[in-house]
Amino acid sequence: MSEKNFNPSNPHSRQAEFGFEVGTRLTSPEGSEMLGRTGVINTPHGQIKTPAFIAVGTKATVKALTPVQVAELGAQAVLANAYHLYLQPGADILDEAGGLGKFMSWQGPTFTDSGGFQVMSLGSGFKKVIDMKSVDQSGPDDAVAPGKERLANVDDDGVWFKSHLDGSKHRFSPEISMNVQHQIGADIMFAFDELTTLQNSRGYQVESLERTRLWAQRCIAEHFALTDSRAGKDYQALFGVIQGAQYEDLRRKACQNLGAMAFDGFGIGGALEKENLGTIVGWCSEELPENKPRHLLGISEPDDIFTAIENGADTFDCVSPTRVARNSAFYTPHGRFNLSGARYKRDFTPLVDGCSCYTCQNFTRAYIHHLHKSKELLSHTLISIHNEHFTVSLVDSVREAIEDGSFFALKEKVLGEYYKGEPDPQGLRG
Repeated sequence: MSEKNFNPSNPHSRQAEFGFEVGTRLTSPEGSEMLGRTGVINTPHGQIKTPAFIAVGTKATVKALTPVQVAELGAQAVLANAYHLYLQPGADILDEAGGLGKFMSWQGPTFTDSGGFQVMSLGSGFKKVIDMKSVDQSGPDDAVAPGKERLANVDDDGVWFKSHLDGSKHRFSPEISMNVQHQIGADIMFAFDELTTLQNSRGYQVESLERTRLWAQRCIAEHFALTDSRAGKDYQALFGVIQGAQYEDLRRKACQNLGAMAFDGFGIGGALEKENLGTIVGWCSEELPENKPRHLLGISEPDDIFTAIENGADTFDCVSPTRVARNSAFYTPHGRFNLSGARYKRDFTPLVDGCSCYTCQNFTRAYIHHLHKSKELLSHTLISIHNEHFTVSLVDSVREAIEDGSFFALKEKVLGEYYKGEPDPQGLRG
């Protein structure tokens, strides 16, 4: 497709195969309409009722869980990582297998991110996390973690990076990312963008925003060309990614620019200070098209969930429920606690009284404490089931509360109990 003749605002005929319908609008206690809403995303592999928490299956697996377990705990969709699957086993393997869902034996909708976050975070030596708390901009824009070498270098065409697995050199560009994600075959993909941090200067944020805008145009062009050349495949939706860090004018500009393009939905990404999460999501929701879904990348804490939904986020994902489970941490209505504590050795109650998940219906804290202390991998599975179920169920309850008008009462109750800061009140006291 010629770039000169391509207009990124013109939709593709197959985009009608993907859809989003807005349901109930969130209303304030005074009765005025707010940004939050329920809805339904329609994909070739089923519907996603929103708001929804999307379970993270980075390498085509939700860690420690089978796809059947993921479905039984209530997850509607799974998000995998294009960067990791590109490196291992290779996107061509998934394509030959029939796509991500068939490869991992997951029957429901699937997402893939573009790989941009991992290219930048791992490439900067920060491993899995980039500091999104400090706004200190005194350092260089190309900072790396202490004692690490830079493994990624950005130019206007794309990114050169070294594999964190074996040090081999690779190239990602908008076109390469689209090819990789088409081969992976998820129902929803994200455009390739440049991730910035709160430490980057405003000048660099402006420069990066323009680079991401141009990359977005190239992503749409390549996506449409691949959609035509792979006509026998299910249509894959493409979401644009909104950057702009903590700056209102940059966030709104990004939303206006990408919102005018023929994306199927949008991801809100980049640097977000926790205390400004709702404000930034709200800016984006006010600017983005009302009839397209919004995905917030990387949140799962209860206060963030309520804030994001209240300000217009429809879906979101996070690795935290399974990551903390591998360190024996489990979620309860009264906060997050750690099963490594001695008080749990003789606690023969479930992780949470009344919880309907498989773990709580069949096992006790004492048993899972024993598994953890014995370094038995089953502890990872059982706590992960519970944590994912807890998070998915919380979001499901928020969706129902929007529909029946009890959102703010639920928010006050859930957050009041979760952040009370008191010791775990259930079971034995230690």
